[in-house]
Amino acid sequence: MRIGELAEQAGTTTRTLRYYESRGLLPVRRAENGYRTYDDSDLRLIQQIRTLQDFGFDLEETRPFVDCLRAGHPAGDACPASLAVYRRKLDELDALIDQLRSVRAEVGAHLARAELEASAELPGGPAPRCELDWEDEDR
Repeated sequence: MRIGELAEQAGTTTRTLRYYESRGLLPVRRAENGYRTYDDSDLRLIQQIRTLQDFGFDLEETRPFVDCLRAGHPAGDACPASLAVYRRKLDELDALIDQLRSVRAEVGAHLARAELEASAELPGGPAPRCELDWEDEDR
């Protein structure tokens, strides 16, 4: 198939495919007429890359998976290098989750304090504060 057909089947653009080629993730094969040619194995490579990117992997992190497929393995994550990338990504995600839990706890504490202060001054809530000095405006 040609580059436009591959792009359509993969749900991407020809520009993206050329970029993958420039990064060495997609092989460049040309027919006698100079057109790029692709097959179903190339489609699998693109699908693997796009799936991993949907999961938050950057393009370089997809390389071991692509290399694994190109080596003839039935799945891109059947190789030790791919498994190592999965482990690193999980560590990264765990750190982000911990950070988000910490931020959530802080926001929750601020909300609880604010609600307590607001309820102490019911029924209308706290009086609005104005930082402007009204006496200066009369001048």
